[in-house]
Amino acid sequence: MSPAGNRPPRSTAAVIDSDTPAGPPAAAPTARAVGMLMAATPCGARDAHRIPAAAASLVRMPPDAVAGPLVGILPARTRVEEALTRLRGCRGRLAVAPEDPAALRAMDDAAYALCVLMGRPTVHEDVLAAEAHLAHLAP
Repeated sequence: MSPAGNRPPRSTAAVIDSDTPAGPPAAAPTARAVGMLMAATPCGARDAHRIPAAAASLVRMPPDAVAGPLVGILPARTRVEEALTRLRGCRGRLAVAPEDPAALRAMDDAAYALCVLMGRPTVHEDVLAAEAHLAHLAP
């Protein structure tokens, strides 16, 4: 029994299912893992923060150690090609009509989708990462 309310200690599974806040803001490796989890699974930020914390608890490590550089999901070639094609199309449309609100929104959406897919902080880095990813997977 724990001293807080004479309840038994919570298991790791309870941490994932709990309605308590996820805790302090995540550090960079954990934030990347959370973003990748949200992109790969149908979950919100609260649950995505709890997954690395629960995994870290199971192996008795800090969450950043579990969510380090090995965490990540490589996107499928077709998705990367689609995202780059969409971004380049939006860039061309925006070059023709730079003040078109629909073109601006489309470019913003395409850039955001590529950022989520590639997991980099800037569109430039995402384009470079996507091109490198496609070059690595070239047939």
